[in-house]
Amino acid sequence: MLRTHTCGEASASLAGKEVTLCGWVHRRRDHGQLTFIDLRDRYGLTQVVAHEKENAAAHAALGDARNEWVLRVRGTVRARPEGTKNPRLATGEVEVVATEVTVLNASKTPPFYVNEETEVDENLRWKYRYVDLRRERSKDLMRLRHEVVAYIRRHLIERGFWEIETPTLIRSDPTGARDFIVPSRYYPGRFWALPQSPQQYKQILMVGGLDKYFQIAHCYRDEDPRADRVYEHTQLDLEMSFVDREDVMATLEGLYTEIFRMFARKPLAKTPVPRMTYEEAIRRFGIDRPDLRFAIELVDLTDALRSTGFNAFRSVIDSGGAVRGLVVPGKADATRKDIDGWQALAKTKGAKGLVSFAFAGTEVRSPVAKFFTPGEIAAIRAATKAGDGDLALAVADTYHTASVSLGVVRERLGPELGLADTAKHYALWITDFPLVERTPEGGWTFSHNPFCAPLTEQDIALLDTDPEKAKSKQYDFVIDGKEIFGGSVRIYQRAVQERVFAQLGVSKEDAATRFGALLDALEYGAPPSGGVGAGVDRLCMTLAGTENIREVQSFPKTQTGYDPLLDAPAAVDAKLLDELGLRVVAQPEKRA
Repeated sequence: MLRTHTCGEASASLAGKEVTLCGWVHRRRDHGQLTFIDLRDRYGLTQVVAHEKENAAAHAALGDARNEWVLRVRGTVRARPEGTKNPRLATGEVEVVATEVTVLNASKTPPFYVNEETEVDENLRWKYRYVDLRRERSKDLMRLRHEVVAYIRRHLIERGFWEIETPTLIRSDPTGARDFIVPSRYYPGRFWALPQSPQQYKQILMVGGLDKYFQIAHCYRDEDPRADRVYEHTQLDLEMSFVDREDVMATLEGLYTEIFRMFARKPLAKTPVPRMTYEEAIRRFGIDRPDLRFAIELVDLTDALRSTGFNAFRSVIDSGGAVRGLVVPGKADATRKDIDGWQALAKTKGAKGLVSFAFAGTEVRSPVAKFFTPGEIAAIRAATKAGDGDLALAVADTYHTASVSLGVVRERLGPELGLADTAKHYALWITDFPLVERTPEGGWTFSHNPFCAPLTEQDIALLDTDPEKAKSKQYDFVIDGKEIFGGSVRIYQRAVQERVFAQLGVSKEDAATRFGALLDALEYGAPPSGGVGAGVDRLCMTLAGTENIREVQSFPKTQTGYDPLLDAPAAVDAKLLDELGLRVVAQPEKRA
């Protein structure tokens, strides 16, 4: 080894002993005949000093060194003189008197400061990630990720789970987002796909009798990147046999409450974690992952306005729709720009408009106030519990559209108005999801994945009579309005699985082509099983309190999915394309 100790190990117990340290120059300070540097590695900082009269060569070497140069320093540990100790530093009681300094490598001037936490353009950070990783915050996030994953492994192995790796070249079947595909040289014109999830493999492992499985799996989805979603992510993939929903939820709740106790910057607000059905979540919050850090809830105004003269509401009610509302506390003075912004947000979920009522004393201000009787205005105020200075918002549409339209507005209001309790994490289980849901084209698609089990025998029967009412054994774990993971109990009988496929418009022939291995396995003694796919990146992002998922990845891509470090994606050699039987059709680039 080139070093005897790390830069975080220097302590009073080593006083008088010779050590050899290796690291990067963090700071350099010249005081004439005395030169100091702070030498940094992953473990900490140690102050190194050289006196010109005591060791001219070492003094000159430290004087020549610049920030981020890599040095090897041999010297003797001694206590710092009184008045110079640094209590904020783990090694702050001592320093190393250099006797020999070797420059292992010089460094160009870094593109941004390493020894200061300054704002740096994200693209620049990812391009020079090898420099960015030396910064304290980046290093701490990598340490957090390592420790969380290590704890997950220990926790599950101690409870009888086996870690088993599944293939990363699989058959393409984009049952969720688009697949990333990989051409096959041996089978021209055919393609592998990178897995969006090891879903089918883990269910087949259960059929194989390996009844407690997990892996830290790398997964890929060719979907538009955003702050909390990227092309490639890591997930805790887990499956258990001979279980029902309660068993899986209890296993994961035990794991995650411990993770938050050990690693989170703030505690969970409640344990055991409260539960809420999907139906209740939509009714109260208009979203299936409600943020419980603030108390705004949706209310129903339909009955109060059944006889209203406002035709935009009355026509919706008469056709079986609903009027739903919420109160925005203290925003009676909201500007037209504010309200237009909230309306634009509501329209992204299908709302045709958003109506506002500002309450100030006995006065109500609304562009449609003249269409409502005093009794109806009073009913709106009473239902929304709008106080003096509050603003009520209302949407009229189908019950679901009105609810989710206001839900997305509510989601924005919490952080926008500073309403959220930032001292605690608010966790929540959501259960009893719909088994299927309508597509924009009028067909059916799965709510979770096509392997999710119906909740009861009655829900299987509903697939034939009223599919929209069929519920599933899906469960999601939500923290502060973010889905941390989702899972379900699986279908384990071929006839039921084919029945669900049929409802989704997948014929027996198509199902046999796309899911043949799993369907066949279900006929060879498949046990009841359930599990989860739990994002490690999003978990670490939540624990660290950052809003950017790329912060907790070792080598992130930009928001447009570009890798500035390796300048990828990139063109490949024409010879390789010939070997694969591929031809490139020029398309405009989407990245900025």
